[in-house]
Amino acid sequence: MKNMKKKLVSFLLTYFLLIGFLCLPAIVQAQRGKPKRAKVCGDPTKTCKTSVDFEAHDLPFEVPENVFISETERFYAIVLKSFRITDAECETKFVSENERLETQELFPNNKVFASRCPDPGNLFYEPIDWHVRFMAVYAGRTKAEATKMLTKVKATKKFSNAYIKQLYSGFNGT
Repeated sequence: MKNMKKKLVSFLLTYFLLIGFLCLPAIVQAQRGKPKRAKVCGDPTKTCKTSVDFEAHDLPFEVPENVFISETERFYAIVLKSFRITDAECETKFVSENERLETQELFPNNKVFASRCPDPGNLFYEPIDWHVRFMAVYAGRTKAEATKMLTKVKATKKFSNAYIKQLYSGFNGT
């Protein structure tokens, strides 16, 4: 009976150590929390602390050195213009840089950005179908900021179909 108790104690000790060892990665990850999402640089008049050279039409965000895959925090944008494309039009049909720059002049403190093909190294914007090209203006981190920005956009009388959209952006540079 005494030998059986020792075997049971030994078994239970081994069992709990094994369970603890197998659960350790999940416990460590839970303590670290969710991966930090990158901060969007929505004001083009301010410097963006990033290691990435973004294209002029991109909405930049803070990317630390040696990071090849990154996603932003959620943010609000006002979609000013959008249209569908076919697969064959991916490289040729998008909002022109001249149009984006003209629109940027209307909103000097809010970045106007436009989507392109979701090729490796290019930014993606979610949740937007990749067959949709758009031009938008950064509208802030809260719905209240976005509502104020929508009012400014509508006051220009240039974008009658403008609407608020919550997005996040990112890239896979590998």
